[in-house]
Amino acid sequence: MNSLLCVCSFLYFCSKNQLVMTTLYLVRHGETVDNAAQILQGHLQGELNERGILQAETTRDKLKGEPIDVFVSSDLKRSVDTCRIIAAPHHKEVVTTPLLRERDWGDFTGMFIPDLKDKPWPENVESLEALKQRALKFLEFLRTSYPNKTVLAVGHGIINKAIQSVYFHKPMGEIQKMDNAEVRIYQL
Repeated sequence: MNSLLCVCSFLYFCSKNQLVMTTLYLVRHGETVDNAAQILQGHLQGELNERGILQAETTRDKLKGEPIDVFVSSDLKRSVDTCRIIAAPHHKEVVTTPLLRERDWGDFTGMFIPDLKDKPWPENVESLEALKQRALKFLEFLRTSYPNKTVLAVGHGIINKAIQSVYFHKPMGEIQKMDNAEVRIYQL
């Protein structure tokens, strides 16, 4: 049913001689104090460290001439701060959404990552299925809210992996991890 709907939508747009496409610049937030300390942040706000600010500024400088229409960010501080730095030369506001939040690590949130090895996962960790469902909702949000626009979106390591997993129809384990402030470009 979904395949048929996609084909029908594609044919409709082609018949009108216009193909609606959104360009996505997907970015991971800059390095945080907790990243450097190997703390699992999840839904914690996080604070960019000096390196993270420099990473965001480097990405900003690389993209300052790109025609970006909209800047979207996770509603967590580390992503909002990264997005604001990148958006500054464009003089655009940052739209926030919880759809781009990092995976909810439940009881693991705030813990030292090396200490988690061989520990049983708590039941309140967000499942990969729920994470990928949120990623799909985010892509649908972009397609419907910003057709024919170029959108830069700043998220987090695991949600960005889930977005790419949904986009490529591949398991998350086959998606290469994004570095802090890395940019990947997709046509939606």
